Amino acid sequence: KPLSLVHFNSKPSTRQCERLLLGCTTMALVAHSAGFSATYGTYCMFVWCFCFAVTLVVFTLDVTRLHGCMPISWDNFTVAFAMLATLMYVTASIVYPVYFLRSECPSEGCEVRNYRIAVTVCSSVCCFAYGAEVFITRAKPGHVVGYMATVSGLLKVVQAFIACIIFGALANDSEYNRHIPTQYCVVVYSLCFAVTVVVVALTVSGRTSSLRFPFDRFVVIYTFLAVLLYLSAAVVWPVFSFDKKYGTPGRPEDCPRGKCPWDSKLVIAVFTCANLVLYFTDLVYSQRIRFVSHSAV
Repeated sequence: KPLSLVHFNSKPSTRQCERLLLGCTTMALVAHSAGFSATYGTYCMFVWCFCFAVTLVVFTLDVTRLHGCMPISWDNFTVAFAMLATLMYVTASIVYPVYFLRSECPSEGCEVRNYRIAVTVCSSVCCFAYGAEVFITRAKPGHVVGYMATVSGLLKVVQAFIACIIFGALANDSEYNRHIPTQYCVVVYSLCFAVTVVVVALTVSGRTSSLRFPFDRFVVIYTFLAVLLYLSAAVVWPVFSFDKKYGTPGRPEDCPRGKCPWDSKLVIAVFTCANLVLYFTDLVYSQRIRFVSHSAV
C-alpha cells in the first residue's frame, strides 16, 4: 500500500517572503559590488538565482491556489525543493567566502570585501531559513505525511545532491578511465543516482499509487542494493586511486590547486563514504516506513 498523503498548511507564509527577501538581497549585493567570477562564482550565482526563481514560483502558486491544477504532489514537491535549496545554499555559503573572501582588502578596495562579507552572511541566513522549512514540514511521530517529508524521502534528495558533487569531481580530471575498476565505480554512481532521481520524480509526480508493484517495498529493495553497490565502490575507488601499485598515496607537490587529479580522487572517496552512510541510514528508515504503512492497514 503506498504511503498516504496529507496536505500541509498551504497558505503563503511569512517564511517564504523572508526567503525571497534574503535571496533578492544576496543577488543584489553580488551584482552591485561583491562580484563573482570563474566556475565557482558562477555556481554560487546560479544557486541564488535558481532558488529565488523557484521560491517565487512556489509563492505565486500558493497565493493563486493554482498548484491544485498541477499534475504533481504539491506537498512532496515543496519539501523536496526546500531540502535541495538547503543543500545548495550550504555549498554556496561555503564556496563563495573560500574563493572570494580574504582578510586583507582586494585590489578593488575594502568596500568590495565588505560587500562580500554581507553576501556570505545573507546566504548563510537564507540557508537556515530553508533548513527551518524542512524541519517544520518533516514527518512527525503519529502523523501521516507525503513520502518526501519522511527521513527516507529527505535522504533521497541528499543522496542525489552528493552524487552530483561526485560527478563534478569525476569531470574535473579525476583520471577515472585509467582503470576498469574505477570505471565500475562510475557506473555505480550513475546507476544509483538515476534510480534515486526516478524515485523522487515518481513521488513528486504523485504516480506511486498507480504503479503495479508496492512502492515502499521497491524502495527498500533498491536501497539495500544501493548499499551493497556503494560499499563495493567505497573499497574499490580508494585502492585504485591511492594505493602505490595503481595511484599516488600522497598529494603531489607540483599539483596545482583546483586542477589536481589527486584532489578530485580524494573528494570522490570522501563523498562515496558519505553516500554509503546515507544509503545505510535510508535503509533503516525505509524498513520502518514499510512496517508502519503495513501495520496501519
